[in-house]
Amino acid sequence: MRSGKWFHVSVVFLVLVYLFVPLLATFLYSIATDWYRTILPEGFTLAWYRDLLLDPRFVDAAGRTIFVCTAAILISVAVMVPTIFLVTVYFPKWERLLQALTMLPYAVPGVVAAVALIRMYSDGPLVLAGTVWLLIGAYFVSILPFMYQGIRNSLRTIDAIRLTDAAELLGASKWQAFRLVVLPNILPGVIVSILLSFSMLFGEFVLANLLIGGHYELLQVYLMRRMSESGHLSSAIVVAYFVLILIMSGMVLKFSRSAKGAKL
Repeated sequence: MRSGKWFHVSVVFLVLVYLFVPLLATFLYSIATDWYRTILPEGFTLAWYRDLLLDPRFVDAAGRTIFVCTAAILISVAVMVPTIFLVTVYFPKWERLLQALTMLPYAVPGVVAAVALIRMYSDGPLVLAGTVWLLIGAYFVSILPFMYQGIRNSLRTIDAIRLTDAAELLGASKWQAFRLVVLPNILPGVIVSILLSFSMLFGEFVLANLLIGGHYELLQVYLMRRMSESGHLSSAIVVAYFVLILIMSGMVLKFSRSAKGAKL
């Protein structure tokens, strides 16, 4: 029994080491003055972070990235949550069709999707090529699988059909059953879907580079353009990138827990 416990602890420890050693090495390199002749850096400095934070391009790119990702996720939540609820509870025969449609982004490579979108929206009644709105639309489509799976699994876990029937038997309307009974119970699943989508969009490069590139520079494009200048600066950008995602994930989790506590 004890040997089994130690085996599990060892596996978890090795996994944590495997995950955090690259991040630790990146952080050390971002604060190193020189690190190519010794095991540890020869000196430490925060000059790379100072240069990064004083660069207005970095601040602007971070703000644009947060705006684009947040807009795409908010639109996705507003569209997908009621749609999946309606299909699951009232139109279950359409569920396979909805699932197939939401899984399509997995089958389309980013380069192919970007070229197709540029050709489609370069002329005609709706010209969006080169604008941020085309990127937000592309991001909305690319996170459909993450949003669908998280929300659908949450509805299955709480047995949304029976829960809605019970609420309606007690006098609630369809809207009240959804807003007051179902939505609070699937909120943790929606939050997880949001975090997964946010992490995926923050690391997405192909669509951001091909659809708008330097016209509306995002953090991914900024990182790629500055990687050739200095390895230390690139490491500082990666660490700042990770910290930014960590802070935003913590804020979302804190907000969801506060909302849940207020309801209780």
